[in-house]
Amino acid sequence: MKKSFLMTVLAGLLIGSGLASAAVYKVDPAHTTVGFNVKHMMISTVSGKFSDFNGTYDLDKGMFKSLSGHIKTASVDTGIAKRDDHLRSADFFDAANYPDMTFTMTSATKTKMTGNLTIRGVTKKEVLNIEMGGVITDPWGNQRSGFVLTGKVNRKDFGLNWNKAIEAGGFVVGDDVKLVIEVEGIEE
Repeated sequence: MKKSFLMTVLAGLLIGSGLASAAVYKVDPAHTTVGFNVKHMMISTVSGKFSDFNGTYDLDKGMFKSLSGHIKTASVDTGIAKRDDHLRSADFFDAANYPDMTFTMTSATKTKMTGNLTIRGVTKKEVLNIEMGGVITDPWGNQRSGFVLTGKVNRKDFGLNWNKAIEAGGFVVGDDVKLVIEVEGIEE
């Protein structure tokens, strides 16, 4: 009995510290946010998110071994229906012709992840910052892990070129899009 209890405590400490052995996780959409921020008219920021996405990733001792994510572009949501319809149009995501956006990791360190981001059929190498949240066992016995990916991409690199000049100078939509992806996954 003592040995079993000790092993359980030790396993819990290893899992909680992110030192547990390799595990493949499925992204939990109920506890994940795929968000972005972009400048509007050079003076404020508009935030949005995607509601239809999935992904998997492989962690080994707190290090990413693989990660892939898939987002439906038509699920963009900024809270304003007219703006969201414009984002789905050919001016931006062109969701009718390019329904999917993907990211596939190619390498990672403890703090940076490099991967191929594909939007509108254009693939570019992007680097994202990693902030690990940890690995735990939930009250139902499932192993869960969490992390945040942040970064910045230039929307024009992917053919999202629409804009209008502002009379006072500048443009309606900024070129740089900040990504904030907060992930919780469940071990498969």
